[in-house]
Amino acid sequence: MSFPDLLPALRDAMPDLRGRLTANAPLAPLTWFRVGGPAQVLFVPEDEDDLAYALARLPADIPVTMIGLGSNLIVRDGGVPGVVIRLGRGFSDIVVEEGHRIRAGAAVPDVKVARAAQDAGIAGLAFYRGIPGAIGGALRMNGGAYGGETKDVLIEARGVDRAGRLHVFSNTDMQFTYRHCGVADDVIFTSALFQGRAGDPAEIAAAMAAITDAREATQPIKSRTGGSTFKNPPGHKAWQLVDAAGCRGLVVGDAQVSELHCNFLINRGDATAADIETLGETVRRRVQETSGITLDWEIKRIGIPA
Repeated sequence: MSFPDLLPALRDAMPDLRGRLTANAPLAPLTWFRVGGPAQVLFVPEDEDDLAYALARLPADIPVTMIGLGSNLIVRDGGVPGVVIRLGRGFSDIVVEEGHRIRAGAAVPDVKVARAAQDAGIAGLAFYRGIPGAIGGALRMNGGAYGGETKDVLIEARGVDRAGRLHVFSNTDMQFTYRHCGVADDVIFTSALFQGRAGDPAEIAAAMAAITDAREATQPIKSRTGGSTFKNPPGHKAWQLVDAAGCRGLVVGDAQVSELHCNFLINRGDATAADIETLGETVRRRVQETSGITLDWEIKRIGIPA
């Protein structure tokens, strides 16, 4: 499907915009599942100032949706109305600062932060090797893995709100809880400052290698997947509940619950977003029926059905 073209109106409203606007831009290639419809407009801002300029001048009735690396995302088959924002090279800097600190743009993949810390002999950030997303998503979801969470290492984050105002958020301001932060949903994070500690590069490299080996052995990382599908309920592991409900290997269309790790859904090749989301909802229903526990989605779902 395609949406009405918003570009003429947006260009009139933002004559000094430096970033790139694309009408009816395909989003499936930008997600790990490789499914979903287009963005009515895809906007890749040049830098933080360009992002703030655009948000300040974007008409209030046009919805804004933020995406990152697409590793934990389902774009529905009907696409995403309004403006979809994806940060690019202007948000990809990594700087090692004094005091075992690293500053990283929100578009930097988590693994690159882990590697930069390792190169600099900064311990405490190796867990980012196990998160297949970017820093912006880690901030929004308090990303964590293998014993570490973003809340454990963040000093501050920068972000721009829907009115184009810049904010700096302390760790406390972020109101982190499990896979969640309390900052308003309309804020788009642009960078973060992390605190590590002195460490031996060889030991950090070994820890990262162990994480890599563990992921390859237990997760379907070479498949079209979206990472962990459901949050772990208090006192439980989501995968165990899914397994106990008899959902390991369950198929809807060309979407399947992974045989290797049943908190992962897989596009076997020709799945639609509807297949994947329906599969997830089927799993949720069966877990509720067998355990009385309601699983909450960890994967973000955006857009409208076909």
